[in-house]
Amino acid sequence: MRTTTLSSTMSTLRLLILLFPAIAAAQEPVRILPVGQLPQDARLAPPKDLNGYFPFAPPASQETWQARAEEVRTQLKVALGLWPMPPKTPLNLEKVGQHTFDDYQVTGIRFESMPGFFVTGSMYEPVGKQGPFPGVLCPHGHWDNGRFYVANDGEVKKQIASGAESIEETAKNPIQARCVQLARMGCVVFQIDMLGYADSQQLSFDLVHRFGKQRPEMNTNQRWGFFSPQAESHLESVMGLQIWNCIRSLDLLETLDNVDKSRLAVTGASGGATQTMIVGAIDPRIAAVFPAVMVSTAMQGGCTCENCTLLRVGTGNVEFAALFAPKPQGLTAADDWTKEFETKGFPDLKQLYTLMGAEDKVHLTARTEFGHNYNAVSRRAMYELFNQEFSLHASVEERPYQRLGEKELSVWNDQNRPTYTEEFERNLLAEWTAISNQQIDSLLLGDNDSFQKFQEIAEPALGVMVGTETPTMEDLEFDVKVKEQREDYLLIGGLLHNDQNGSQLPALFLYPKDNWGGHTVLWLSEEGKNGLFAENGRLKSEVAKLVSAGVSVAGIDLIYQGEFLTDGHALKETPKVENPREAAAYTLGYNRAVAAQRITDILAMATFMRNHDRAPKSIGMVAFDPAMAGIASVAMAKQPKAFDFATLKTDGFRFGEVDSIRSPNLLPGGAKYGDVPAFLALAAPIPLRVTGETGETLEATTKAYERLDQKDRLILSNDVDVTPIDWVLGQLSRFQ
Repeated sequence: MRTTTLSSTMSTLRLLILLFPAIAAAQEPVRILPVGQLPQDARLAPPKDLNGYFPFAPPASQETWQARAEEVRTQLKVALGLWPMPPKTPLNLEKVGQHTFDDYQVTGIRFESMPGFFVTGSMYEPVGKQGPFPGVLCPHGHWDNGRFYVANDGEVKKQIASGAESIEETAKNPIQARCVQLARMGCVVFQIDMLGYADSQQLSFDLVHRFGKQRPEMNTNQRWGFFSPQAESHLESVMGLQIWNCIRSLDLLETLDNVDKSRLAVTGASGGATQTMIVGAIDPRIAAVFPAVMVSTAMQGGCTCENCTLLRVGTGNVEFAALFAPKPQGLTAADDWTKEFETKGFPDLKQLYTLMGAEDKVHLTARTEFGHNYNAVSRRAMYELFNQEFSLHASVEERPYQRLGEKELSVWNDQNRPTYTEEFERNLLAEWTAISNQQIDSLLLGDNDSFQKFQEIAEPALGVMVGTETPTMEDLEFDVKVKEQREDYLLIGGLLHNDQNGSQLPALFLYPKDNWGGHTVLWLSEEGKNGLFAENGRLKSEVAKLVSAGVSVAGIDLIYQGEFLTDGHALKETPKVENPREAAAYTLGYNRAVAAQRITDILAMATFMRNHDRAPKSIGMVAFDPAMAGIASVAMAKQPKAFDFATLKTDGFRFGEVDSIRSPNLLPGGAKYGDVPAFLALAAPIPLRVTGETGETLEATTKAYERLDQKDRLILSNDVDVTPIDWVLGQLSRFQ
């Protein structure tokens, strides 16, 4: 444990009490640092954005990697809203039209990945060959009109002249060309539309890929839209939906009689490569992947469809690609953000494959003379990989083919083609929310076995939402800066340093004059440590009552409270990256939310309070500001033994009702797993008093206490006349 100066000063407390006269007059707010000086907290640095540096550090052993890989996979699933995986509803497959050629055929496909929501695309199948065949999923990237892409004559000539392409028809539509070639080689290929492209118009291109401005009319507590604070609290994103479409597309391939389920592959470029590496990381059915021109230590994906909150906090695309090891993987680099991948990132990926005994299973085609592409040179590398791994024994040489146009490829006609409406968007998210709530509530409100399953889901999710690491005393140091006697208590102030995350938190401890009974309470307030005091600088009456009863009370400035504020005004809008588009994922996909950081601060303070040399008999928590009570509930859920009892005034606060993506109370995922009632249920059976709730609104919490036969430990304000502070004092006898 690092040396702390708090314990070394305790022997001088009685002397200090004699030296300092009582101060009855009004006091200035207690500061730890000089006016104008901010804490030296690493988290005050500008937030990381998608253009940062995202290296991958190869592990020292396979065991180390297995643990890390599982952690990152869980992070991906939680961030995408796929933890737990939603139930798989009927696909309701419809085939629309068929075009047959000498050695392959093309069929229009539409199916429902969720009730009423269609995935659209084209199925390419071999003709004249005996199956079953490998199944290859082909998500495209941000090529104009996607599956219907047609390059202009000037672009075609340019591609051929540069050596990027050699056949005019493949240059016209390289997306279609790779599907044709794979079918000719002996694969069943499903080319799907990204959201907002080609036939997938139930969500518009502008919404999915060009969202830039918050829509107040869609930021409602019921029937909200994408990119709203409510959607972020429920982890509902266009990226998550797009990955779900990929998973359901693999489900479809598995149902086909002519597909070999043991030989499934995914390949795409750019935004299609984002889908490729993500679905490859989380879906164990996939046997080979080829993400082109995306994976790098540089830019991680600029589109809203490639970002969601929580996704890349502490990780990045190279590590996502690493999750596929040791299975076969091919990648490409070009004259874009991947141009340094050959020397930055790929050697580390190769090192991991080598560690896992699969050095020859990962390949990079670095052709940086070409711009951003999935050209014939890159496609050939993909054909060679699949040819070898799937034992196709086929030619990898592309040949001319009859390119199909939009009319032939479309799965809709003018009479049945769906179009985007805000009402459909609301309905879709309402359906998604209902499905998720049903999954969670059936476990949260069920029997003991069901609740245990809920815990198995919620605890890893909390690790993603807040962070998996909890500081130990080895990480903490308290540097005393202030010692004063005030009336009947001694005030000790200082900075709580946490080496684990580089934080530095101004904190106060109020010790009773001479009757400390060994009990300590952490007092949380929107005002930080100044919440201990009334306007005249004297202790608030409730705090004074605790101190006079022999209870030590601690206060703390959580990040962006108290001395973290330059103007003294409460934080209204959280820091953000420079990206002008008003999507929370651009900031919170790479950085912890302020609410999550504050939860970590609470747990760091609790660790220090419990483990310093004068260890208390009990540690309680008081939070009378509803938002602080909500954040406290998450801290209690994440580390149930951090506190021995708590009194919270939630007044119905819910993370799912936070009304701004810039609110310090926004916690991505905060509503998905049952919100405040579920977090309090996870803290059971500590003695808990909650104000502003009823048995109905806290049904999940009351059931948790009932399951443990500890219903008497949960007190709701309308059930008892005793004040919260008197209730706290009444708990102390439990911990003698």
